[in-house]
Amino acid sequence: MFTSRRSGARFADRPEDFVNLGIEPDRIQPFEDGMRTKGGPGGYEWWYFDSHLSDGSSLVIVFYTKEMMNPGGPLAPLVTLQLDRPGRAPVFLEARVPPAEFSASRDRCDVRIGQNTFRGDLHDYQIHFSHGGVNVDVRLTGQVPAWRPTTGHLYFGDDDEHVFAWLPSVPQGTVSVDLGIDGKQEHLEGIGYHDHNWGDVPMPRLINHWYWGRAQAGPYSIVASYIFAEKAYGSAELPIFMLAKDGRIIADDQRRVRFHLADEHLDDKSGKPVANVVVYEYQDGPERFRVSYRRAQTIVDAQLIDRVSGMKHLLARLMGFDGAYLRFTGKVQLERFVDGQLVEDFSDPGIWEMMYFGHVYH
Repeated sequence: MFTSRRSGARFADRPEDFVNLGIEPDRIQPFEDGMRTKGGPGGYEWWYFDSHLSDGSSLVIVFYTKEMMNPGGPLAPLVTLQLDRPGRAPVFLEARVPPAEFSASRDRCDVRIGQNTFRGDLHDYQIHFSHGGVNVDVRLTGQVPAWRPTTGHLYFGDDDEHVFAWLPSVPQGTVSVDLGIDGKQEHLEGIGYHDHNWGDVPMPRLINHWYWGRAQAGPYSIVASYIFAEKAYGSAELPIFMLAKDGRIIADDQRRVRFHLADEHLDDKSGKPVANVVVYEYQDGPERFRVSYRRAQTIVDAQLIDRVSGMKHLLARLMGFDGAYLRFTGKVQLERFVDGQLVEDFSDPGIWEMMYFGHVYH
């Protein structure tokens, strides 16, 4: 059992945790990708999709019940789209609708925000986005089965009073995209990913920062994250790692993960330390895997304070809130060693992020 109980943050990995949550250790059910919060005050939730496409583009679409920074607020649905294409200006769109134009099933992933929809069954997904002269239809088909680290829930506090939950419903899948921009139609294909997240309090109260990424490297599929809890929760470090080969999960014991950063520098805009190389190592007897995310480009560099307005924006400034979100593209390298000897080495394009809610502690 992997736990950081004494630090005030832990994976919900005990037998009673599965029972209390109504889920099973080795079986993920469609309702787990359905709506898990009530939508109103007391929680936030989002369904995320990203992809690398055949022309070198990256496409990210996210459906939100509300801004993650305002779980105490009412239902405020929105959808965001970011399309980054080689040699072209990035496209970022945000579609907000009244609460009456939101619906989501509790039995499966079936989310509607205005005319935008996100639907699927843990294997096949259809996403439709239409806003600002951009129309996108995505089909995502899983190549790796749905997965979660233990229950997928992280508990914070001596009495597990707060939660952040995460379900990679499609750790890797094939993607087909029909893209229409200002009347011009294109068809693209690629590799994609979908996960589902929810929680009950603003994440900056729980988490100082994290690195997260997914990638394909040769026959391997990778989902990896490293979460640093806030000081109030002992600055606990919570690793998450999943490795699949040819569609079969072969490594996901979080106790075997080691993490380190290389070639760090301060980001000019946010002032946060950014690593040009993020490394996860997984040791299993004589076999060791090393996954290295090597940054080539920062495609998003956003100040989280810009996501709120009015009095909340003023209060955040007065409190010195300086959270930032950065998304990167580059090469992801997977090396496999047996008894210290390199036996496999693959590299492919990848996409990953750094979310930095808290202050930088030296």
